[in-house]
Amino acid sequence: MIAIKERSILFSAPMVRAIPDGRKTVTRRPVKVQPHIDASGNFCVGRPNYGQDGHGKPVTKHFIKDCCPYGKPGDRLWVRETWVADAQVDAVAPRDLSQGEPIQYPADGAVRQTGCSMITPGKGRPSIHMPRWTSRILLEITNVRVERLQDISEDQAKAEGCFFTDYGQECFHGGTGWKDVGICPAQVGHRQRTGWAWDKTTSHEECLGTPRWAFANLWNANGGDWDADPWVWDVEFKRVTP
Repeated sequence: MIAIKERSILFSAPMVRAIPDGRKTVTRRPVKVQPHIDASGNFCVGRPNYGQDGHGKPVTKHFIKDCCPYGKPGDRLWVRETWVADAQVDAVAPRDLSQGEPIQYPADGAVRQTGCSMITPGKGRPSIHMPRWTSRILLEITNVRVERLQDISEDQAKAEGCFFTDYGQECFHGGTGWKDVGICPAQVGHRQRTGWAWDKTTSHEECLGTPRWAFANLWNANGGDWDADPWVWDVEFKRVTP
């Protein structure tokens, strides 16, 4: 029997909330070392001067099967998210916490209790420091692809968690359109896609014209660069029982 491999993956609070109800079934992450297409149309990876063409070594479909850092179909991903233990153990490092400690999940306020009850929620602990035993969401990879970021389809943007909304005046605008993963009203600093330029003067989030543009807004809001059109890992998944 082949053992199922598990790896961790970080998700923000809005993403965590989108997974249980099935609104998010795929995630895109940048390929760490960006591939190149050589003069013959080969998909190449590796050091810039590795091949004779100066664009790395050509690879086959095995690159997708064997090189994705998140795994391959059948592998599992346990989700790391922001978490909170009781205030009385704030000084205790994650690795030293008892597995009977109650854990609260700020994404939706849920509490995991396997032993004693939580008295007072403590400090927020970053997702990167979440131990495996505190994770409440387990995903099984169903498909892996490599593609350009801007090749995302409208249906795939929906699968990323983008949704149609009509918040009306809560949005401080008309409100009818597509929204990225999150809450629409008054989050300062997000940018609206207008034509072929990003409007950086917008002081609140906007509902956009299509799911694809809503995803572009999400990508840039998380520190990415939509216009750079990087190669990304496209990892599809389904939720399974931990």
